[in-house]
Amino acid sequence: MAMDYAGARFNMVENQIRTNKVHDLNVSGAISSTPREPFLPKSMRGFAYVDEDVSVGGGRFMIEPLVLARLLQAAAVQSTDVVLAIGDATGWASAVLSKLASTVVTLETDVDLSAKASQALSDQGVDNVAYVGGSFAGGFAAQAPYNVIIFLGAVGEIPSGLCRQLSDGGRLVAVVDSGTRGAGKVVQVVRVGDTFGRRALFDAATPTLPGMASKPGFIF
Repeated sequence: MAMDYAGARFNMVENQIRTNKVHDLNVSGAISSTPREPFLPKSMRGFAYVDEDVSVGGGRFMIEPLVLARLLQAAAVQSTDVVLAIGDATGWASAVLSKLASTVVTLETDVDLSAKASQALSDQGVDNVAYVGGSFAGGFAAQAPYNVIIFLGAVGEIPSGLCRQLSDGGRLVAVVDSGTRGAGKVVQVVRVGDTFGRRALFDAATPTLPGMASKPGFIF
């Protein structure tokens, strides 16, 4: 019997997201209207609506729905915003963002993943997301400034130079890994002129993006 993906998606939003401090109806609506299964290999689509990160191999993953929802809520994405999404291995998070923002620039280091994600987005009729290459820590200055920068995986530290790619009033959100397995904090950085305000918002955990673990020189 074929899996009822629409029913699974409805249950995911009602039971995993709306009941867990996600009160922004734009966020829950965008997730509700964006299927996850087309962004996974066919052999893995049965895992599309589990309440956890979904591994797609090579240390990469599709971010847990609740973590994405709370990151998006913290970022307060507006319909006129230009967003830099960092590390979306599958394209699903970018598809959700495409319904909240004007333009999404998705930075991905893996060329193969970028190609598959771009095809999946095209198949879903998404036309305001562009995948670009480069290092996660370096961002993508060519299209800066951004109203929102969002990491779609954990980081050890937030690169200070990346914050300068925010516009005045821009927000950066990321899960900052505490160094303890399975523990982290969602941190929000807001730019006001040349000042960067930082605050920890709530606990969250998601796998660390490649090359983004803590190391000397990454200090915000």
